[in-house]
Amino acid sequence: MIENEEIKLVKSVGEKIRQRRLSLNLSQETLSFDSNIPRNQVGRIERGEINTSIIVLHKICKALNIEIKELF
Repeated sequence: MIENEEIKLVKSVGEKIRQRRLSLNLSQETLSFDSNIPRNQVGRIERGEINTSIIVLHKICKALNIEIKELF
């Protein structure tokens, strides 16, 4: 079972991805295309519903032109 602190981290990372995406005026669909990740998965990550892999985070960060460390 994921502990409360871990849930907060997953939600925080998702929110930072969402904020960056919106600051670039990108839709979830565009981010999905640019990162080669299904759109529904992008939404679930942004809402903090799933704890995604480092590889997926790397793809998202590349599409958002940020370093992965900026999510933490």
